[in-house]
Amino acid sequence: MRVTAVAGGTGAAKLLRGLAACLAPGELTVIGNTGDDTEIWGLHVSPDLDTVTYALAGRLDVARGWGLAGETFRCLEAMGDLGAETWFNLGDRDLATHVQRTRALRAGAPLSAVTAELARRLGVSARILPMSDDAVRTRVRTPDGWLTFQEYFVREKAQVEVRAVEYAGADAARPAPGVLEAIAEAGLVVICPSNPVTSVGPVLAVPGIAAALGARRARVVAVSPIVGGAAVSGPAAALMRARGLDVSPLGVAAAYAPWLGTLVLDRRDAAHADALGRVGVRAIAADTLMTDPARERALARIVLEAA
Repeated sequence: MRVTAVAGGTGAAKLLRGLAACLAPGELTVIGNTGDDTEIWGLHVSPDLDTVTYALAGRLDVARGWGLAGETFRCLEAMGDLGAETWFNLGDRDLATHVQRTRALRAGAPLSAVTAELARRLGVSARILPMSDDAVRTRVRTPDGWLTFQEYFVREKAQVEVRAVEYAGADAARPAPGVLEAIAEAGLVVICPSNPVTSVGPVLAVPGIAAALGARRARVVAVSPIVGGAAVSGPAAALMRARGLDVSPLGVAAAYAPWLGTLVLDRRDAAHADALGRVGVRAIAADTLMTDPARERALARIVLEAA
């Protein structure tokens, strides 16, 4: 079965590892969020694409949930000595990815081609697609003005009030080559347990993608990133509240209406199943916290069986 997954960063990486372990090589396609992309020291950094790529290559620092395992940060220290900003942690070997990406983009290659080549070089059999080759940037409005997502999430540690979220450039963007086809041709479309507002939201903001998901509603399965009224990790709860969404599986379903067919939610949230049914979403209760590879594979099997 061909599976297409819409993915953000850390939460998605865990499920993607499980899916890759359950599928034959080449059966998994990942549509990655690029709303988090930023420029650091003149380099184009794609945090979510890199997290997914490193995870599927078996090179991700699992403890941190980002970057490469066994990383060092000597260049970061040296840049600080020279007066550069160092709030965004770039590891020494991770820098090679960003240098190579930036060189290729400046030479005229589209982000989709660069992403595919980086994945191939790292031995990833899954197909990894950015949501768009065009620049779409998530911005967060705070009481002091607009911040890029990385400024909000990394520099400010998501500790500032969120008043609005926008996806700058989305209206003029187009899906990257292969994105709409990957959705249309998949036996199952999986929305990973990523932040609905800033990981999945930018993907949906690209014209044509939400409509493509709507055409496959019966085959679309999402995994809730909310467990027991709180986000498993990151600022999803605050961002959902800023969007007027309930911090619960019901809020996740509302963010994905009207194209969501099935929502896998944690067993401790099973009481929401009836309410989900009333809005036309089938609920499947499972153990959704992926604390080790066995649990990643177990949840992946439940998601695949939902098809």
